[in-house]
Amino acid sequence: MKSNKAKRFFTLQRKYLSIPYIVFLVLFIIVPIGIVLFYAFTYEYTDPVTGVKFISASGQAFLNFFTSWSKWNVLFVSLFIATLTTLICLLIGFPLAYFLADKKVNKNAVLVTLFIAPMWINFVLRTGATRDLLTWMGINGGNHPYVATLIGMVQNYLPFVILPLYTTMLKLDKSQIEAAKDLGANPAQVFTKNILPQAFPGIVSACLMTFMPTMSSYVISDVLSEGKITLFGNYIELEFTNKAWHDGSFMALVMLVFIGLTMLISQKSSKEGKKEGGSW
Repeated sequence: MKSNKAKRFFTLQRKYLSIPYIVFLVLFIIVPIGIVLFYAFTYEYTDPVTGVKFISASGQAFLNFFTSWSKWNVLFVSLFIATLTTLICLLIGFPLAYFLADKKVNKNAVLVTLFIAPMWINFVLRTGATRDLLTWMGINGGNHPYVATLIGMVQNYLPFVILPLYTTMLKLDKSQIEAAKDLGANPAQVFTKNILPQAFPGIVSACLMTFMPTMSSYVISDVLSEGKITLFGNYIELEFTNKAWHDGSFMALVMLVFIGLTMLISQKSSKEGKKEGGSW
């Protein structure tokens, strides 16, 4: 009897511990998304006779988005910048993470700390320092807006690529790599058939932590391109600044859809990558 009462007591305690999380979930996730959905599918109209403003259900924000070439242009530019930034970060971060995961080279993980240390510095300060450095080098938003923006994006998001890749590289099965070499596999085969499948979950995490934040970022592009490049995040911020709540909310909803699709694709790719890695 006592043991049953103790189990019930601890079960109740666990339920109570979940209350703060539930409150946080409702106040800061469900309610904001609900507000975004409300404004995305409503619109403010003015009665031509009385001049009274009212809000009613409408697909006007939907039409405004899909019939506006400027918004589509911003979306394509954002996808281009985000894709290129992610690829460059992976090309730089993958070999770095592999190098840092080698305990012969990095025994105390000091080098990893040096690479992720910029994450501890304020985002705006990092961007301002990058702008000053690029201006001194003759690369600024006035002359090379895309180059300056890409450099700023890579510099800011590279630590977010190195960290998940590094943690994945630490778990690589070295015996499989050595066995592949002993069986006559060349370096390219070892990499594509062994290292890459094992590191795939880290690659997926790195892409998630780079692609969507880059697409929704607006400080880096605004500062480094001197306002010449407008990303999706910039446009949403501009809509809200101009009190176009409905159009801005629908664009935020489009961003949420992109995030959801990216997560679904990454989860599916991660599962397939694990199967391939385990079946080699």
